[in-house]
Amino acid sequence: MRLGYLLYRLIDFYELLILAECILSWFPTEGVLGDIYEALRRLTDPFVDIFRKLIPMAGGGPVRVDFSPMIAIIVLDLIKRLVISL
Repeated sequence: MRLGYLLYRLIDFYELLILAECILSWFPTEGVLGDIYEALRRLTDPFVDIFRKLIPMAGGGPVRVDFSPMIAIIVLDLIKRLVISL
């Protein structure tokens, strides 16, 4: 039971990292903020890139929306539910 709870919390934390990376992508990435953004990208991109390959970006021109982080969070939430049910 404790291993499942630990895994649940780790997935929660990873979801927060993905969300933080998405929010930081809206701001200029210079200085310390840029360093934090790059660190978050290195941690989250390996998982989110799986969905970027499957789901094209929406929109056109200078404004494009990437829905892959949202799909990644939904998949992680489904995994959390599976962990809890075991």
